[in-house]
Amino acid sequence: MDADELVKQAQRILDTDQVDFVRGNPLLGAFIEAKEFLRVYAGERSTFFKSLAEVNYFQRTEGTMRSLLESNLRAFIEYVESGLLEGISIERKVQIDVVSDFLEQAHTLLNTTSVHPAAPAVVIGAALEEFLRNWVEEVDLRLEGKKPSIDSYAKVLREADLITKQDIKDITVWAGLRNHAAHGEWDEVSDKNRISMMLEGVNLFMRRYGEHGT
Repeated sequence: MDADELVKQAQRILDTDQVDFVRGNPLLGAFIEAKEFLRVYAGERSTFFKSLAEVNYFQRTEGTMRSLLESNLRAFIEYVESGLLEGISIERKVQIDVVSDFLEQAHTLLNTTSVHPAAPAVVIGAALEEFLRNWVEEVDLRLEGKKPSIDSYAKVLREADLITKQDIKDITVWAGLRNHAAHGEWDEVSDKNRISMMLEGVNLFMRRYGEHGT
């Protein structure tokens, strides 16, 4: 979603909130949508999201929640319009584009009946490792003697609070599938649906963190 569309969607939530207020309806729907919108597009570590996520809607007055909702969305709109959301470097954008091409290749392989699912699993794993490696280098983290690997990169990103515990669980599964494929353990990677889910998961992970930068 580009900057113009982000602003449009944020404004739509604001407008929905105003309509609800006129009708006398509660703000809960707009609050929930705003929180999810900011989680996805501002990021779970952003102040925009945290300021909504860390409050209990039912313990605040309607006026307080309305003010909090509007101030966060309007601040986010100004942030996007100022170009500050594009905090990712040009070099990193190029790297992400290259990794995305790998995933496109994996998608093609996955849909080629004569190709064993192990092949796209290896490509997906390589793309994920490259994405994580570039990210670690971009934010100047150190492996501290750990052998370069998907798991090592994920661990230092988690220690820096750049990814979540759930991300770690997902990455561990993806790394396991990549390793099975790389070591010729065909039975572990013979299910195309499983590798398809791996591709979808890695794609979503990269979109989420690639869009927000590092």
